[in-house]
Amino acid sequence: MSAPAGSVVWITGLPRSGKSHLAVALRRALLERAAKVILLDGDEVRAALVPAHGYDERGRAEFYETLSRLAVLLARQGQIVLVAATAHRRAFRDAARAVAPRFVEVYVTTSAEVCRARPGGQLYTDEASQGALPGAGVDSEAPLRPEVR
Repeated sequence: MSAPAGSVVWITGLPRSGKSHLAVALRRALLERAAKVILLDGDEVRAALVPAHGYDERGRAEFYETLSRLAVLLARQGQIVLVAATAHRRAFRDAARAVAPRFVEVYVTTSAEVCRARPGGQLYTDEASQGALPGAGVDSEAPLRPEVR
């Protein structure tokens, strides 16, 4: 007998947009309802992986493929998997959607100005936005049809 399929809820948006804060609040609310839920924060997962993935385009693609596969593995075991990660290329999120038992894309639409003002907003310096930090996420591709905004 197979376990019921869970879901992947991918929370995306610009860096510093509040994805992790939203994910923590959602996790708390779901746990209060006795849901089987786990949170995969992109920064925390990246820090835990050995060997580490790089921040160039190839490294980011490999990281998001790994993160997607981990989320799907847990979802197939009946978990609601909250993924808080920029995944700045739409293709990264689309690949996760294609293999997840259920997939919900949540788009945090915080403006770049607000993100810049938040702690850690140095990603939004002129240098970063002009490509000195390739793939930093400030050039994120917005979802075309997220289930939640």
